[in-house]
Amino acid sequence: MHKIIKIVLIIISVIAFILLFFMPDGDMPMAEAMESGGITAMFSLAYILLAIAVVATLVFGLKNMVSTPGGLKKSLFGIVGLLIALGIAYGLSSGTDISVEGMLDRNNITTTESEIKRVGAGINMFAILLVAAVGLIAWGSIKNATSK
Repeated sequence: MHKIIKIVLIIISVIAFILLFFMPDGDMPMAEAMESGGITAMFSLAYILLAIAVVATLVFGLKNMVSTPGGLKKSLFGIVGLLIALGIAYGLSSGTDISVEGMLDRNNITTTESEIKRVGAGINMFAILLVAAVGLIAWGSIKNATSK
């Protein structure tokens, strides 16, 4: 199995290297460059690799979760924790951080208040998870330093 994976990766690498020569020049206008065959082929290859990575991650993650004792319980705790953090982040976002009319006037971007609220929730979620990660790393370091 390991040998097959290596061969497939070598084939994909050779295809990507060949596609590199079909990429547009730097002085080509952006609209034409995005329509070129090299860019389209590279995007297709990237989407295929992304799909393979997502499927492999889900399959092996679910396999390990089910086969490990307590794995399902730990996964459930993690999912519930993320949902709680998402609820807090969504509750903290207001949706009125930026005016809808201002976005349309300045940037010619049409948006709604609910989209602004979801973006704010994403930023808040990032901040909550960042603080949690730093806190857990600090707690683990302090625990290790004091236990010796």
